[in-house]
Amino acid sequence: MSGQQPHVQITKPKVIGIGDNGRDSLLPLYADWIDSSELLVGGERQLQFFPDHQGEQLIIKGGLSELAARLKTESEQGRSVVVLASGDPFFYGIGGYLSSKLAVEVYPNLSSIQLAFARMGESWQDAEVVSVHGRSIKGLAQRIDGKKKVALLTDETNSPQEIARYLLAFGMTEYRVFVAENLDGPSERTDWYELQELAEQATEAFSPLNVVILRQRPGVSSADLPQWPFGIDDELFAQRKPDKGLITKKEIRVLSLAQMGLRSDSIVWDIGTCTGSVAIEAARIARQGAVYAIEKNEADLANCLENMTRFRADITVIQGRAPQGLETFADPDAVFIGGSGGEMKELLHVCCTRLRPGGRIVLNAVTIENLYEANRTFAEEGFATNITLAQISRSKPILDMTRFEGLNPVYIITARHQEPESAAVKETKAVE
Repeated sequence: MSGQQPHVQITKPKVIGIGDNGRDSLLPLYADWIDSSELLVGGERQLQFFPDHQGEQLIIKGGLSELAARLKTESEQGRSVVVLASGDPFFYGIGGYLSSKLAVEVYPNLSSIQLAFARMGESWQDAEVVSVHGRSIKGLAQRIDGKKKVALLTDETNSPQEIARYLLAFGMTEYRVFVAENLDGPSERTDWYELQELAEQATEAFSPLNVVILRQRPGVSSADLPQWPFGIDDELFAQRKPDKGLITKKEIRVLSLAQMGLRSDSIVWDIGTCTGSVAIEAARIARQGAVYAIEKNEADLANCLENMTRFRADITVIQGRAPQGLETFADPDAVFIGGSGGEMKELLHVCCTRLRPGGRIVLNAVTIENLYEANRTFAEEGFATNITLAQISRSKPILDMTRFEGLNPVYIITARHQEPESAAVKETKAVE
């Protein structure tokens, strides 16, 4: 039929993993695909492995959404396209992003983690793998605490030296460090280091292309490592002196944390953190998430920072009087309020507004006035509450006998978004 457009065969872009030894890391078929491609895409270093390529070349310099759009257009026009990626494109690589935007074919190579463990001569199926490449190191302490093997993808900011200093700050001296540089390249280098030795290395001591493996020392058992069960004893926390006691007591802390409904990836706020006891226990539950805390008193803040390093909980803590300062925190899945400084209505409005869907706010009140104000404010914000009155007594020796000493009663108020009424409930109310 005249005027009909010719049919164009859509060709999927090929995403091919490549090692630091360039063409030598590729199967002959993969090398042929690259040589014959009409468009070759990759980082500047990767494209340099193919100086004789006759087609068009495109350097990746960020802007992955634009790259995906370009690749989709090229695919629809039937052009043969190859995207070069380091190692395994689906292992913290470009493959995951591109496959979510368009149809691609992926051909992996060995990942840097595989090669590093091969150089160590150890298995890696039991390793915790963490990327701090282009990401904050914040929260690493609680994430890896207790892990026997940890593989870290690094960058120029989170270098082997900085990682060693970070671990030393949290007393994680049970680890030795294996650094693998330029794997499979002509300048490959691997070696073991002690943390202190590594921390003292010069800035330029390592190539930017490196992998760090942490391994617990041989002979280290779980009994040799500090361990804290859920509900850390109050006396283990650094507290204000001489008037100790400004801490959410263990029993109340456990009940409050249970009400917060934390997951492993929860984002948590602790408002009025004081010693940091709730924030620290929350961080050890939400190891893959993040915990943000605020405290107005400078002395209490110092105790909180000390407790963070003591209990290997890397949280974000600032000095301030909430709600000022909360704008710097990520939206929370759970909020704990240990007390307020007289601005409860404004504070709860911010917390209710910022809380993620399905989240919870847990507030501890010790007076009926604060209980009343909190309950009324939550109702005004459209939140439903349930309240537990916790009256706890602890045993105390008296001569050769035992008596009980009561702690201050605490109202534990848990607030959640009001569930919308069903049609059936509305109809029932209308009939009534």
